[in-house]
Amino acid sequence: MASMDRTGVSGRLRSGDLLHAGLAVVLLLGVWGVSGLEVSTGKVSSIEAMNGSTVLIPCTYSSCIGIKDLFFNWHYNDNGTMLKLCEGEIPMEGVEPRGVSVYHERIEFVGSSKGNNISFLLWNITFEDQGEYICFARNPKEKNRNHTAIFTLIVVDQLKDPDSSLTVVIVSVLGGVIGLAIFLMVVKGLVVNFLLDGGEKNKDCLVNSGNDNTENGLSGAKADNKGTPKA
Repeated sequence: MASMDRTGVSGRLRSGDLLHAGLAVVLLLGVWGVSGLEVSTGKVSSIEAMNGSTVLIPCTYSSCIGIKDLFFNWHYNDNGTMLKLCEGEIPMEGVEPRGVSVYHERIEFVGSSKGNNISFLLWNITFEDQGEYICFARNPKEKNRNHTAIFTLIVVDQLKDPDSSLTVVIVSVLGGVIGLAIFLMVVKGLVVNFLLDGGEKNKDCLVNSGNDNTENGLSGAKADNKGTPKA
């Protein structure tokens, strides 16, 4: 009987250990997924720029577990062929990128560890520069997992005028409201004047009517009645 109890207890302990181990693994995986390195080209992943202008191709990185010897590079997708533009390494947090190599004559690397920034400037852009730019980063702290973000450049002859249709609608509505308000004020003023004029005319009519009655002898008749001698 004691043997059975010990067996049951040990079985429950092993089950508990397995459960705890499973929970620990799940938690570790969750923390790992949340704390990993991320690269981003910003909220807007594309830009429209004029031919001959200079544009910033942005990319930033972040990591909750920290970085060590972070490797990064940029590629341009030339119809499926990846052309390397620049590359470098960031030893650790707060240390400026080192060993940066640029492979394009119109590219200037402007990245800085102050803003976790690995962006570059592209000078005097042409229509051939239009397309996708891929920001790549690898952090040895994550067992060299790869991370990428894509930024799209669109080159045009001239920038489009902003759509002013909404502004036109708003101005038209406001103009209509103001015009209606003015019209109502004018109508109100005319009505008030009309009512005032009507009231004055009514008073004049009453006064004139009283005068006419007096002239017709109504008041005199009362006086005559008062003066009639008693029989």
